[in-house]
Amino acid sequence: MAKEDDLDLDVEGEEATPKPGKSKFLIIGIIVVVLLGVSATATLFLTDMIGGGDDVAAGEADAADTGDTKVDKKKEKKAKKVKAPLNYVPLDPPFVVNFSDDSETRFLQVTVELGTRDPEVIDKVKEHRPAIRNNLVMLFSSQNPSDLNTREGKEKLRSETLAEVQKVLKEETGEVGVEAVFFTSFVMQ
Repeated sequence: MAKEDDLDLDVEGEEATPKPGKSKFLIIGIIVVVLLGVSATATLFLTDMIGGGDDVAAGEADAADTGDTKVDKKKEKKAKKVKAPLNYVPLDPPFVVNFSDDSETRFLQVTVELGTRDPEVIDKVKEHRPAIRNNLVMLFSSQNPSDLNTREGKEKLRSETLAEVQKVLKEETGEVGVEAVFFTSFVMQ
């Protein structure tokens, strides 16, 4: 027979202690629940900060319906900060002009895209594309090739290009509409 001393059968004297494996799962479970709560709170907060423009408009409409003219200043600032995405309008095909200067550089090829936040301006640009292209061809062909070799020269040409596009749109539609010009390709030979 086996000795009863070797067997640990004393059940009455032992305290009930949880198994080490179960306590690890309990701790991990609590940590996961806390992290999920923090993540959900952060997501809701950031969503409210970034994309809460619709809520602001709904709150202002509710305030107008109830006759309450007081609107939270933070919501007003947030509504002003939210901008529509920039839409790009390519002026295809690329512009190719020759220089009248007697330098080694004889041709300029530049691809231009316009940036606007107003979707209606895209149609206006397409409608007045011939006038815009005409003014830009005149502008590009009147440039000094040596000035365009520097970044400053290209930036100056970019600002002049924006001014020309805005001038045409202002004359034809009454609004400038375009807020940026981008050179997506710039080759001189």
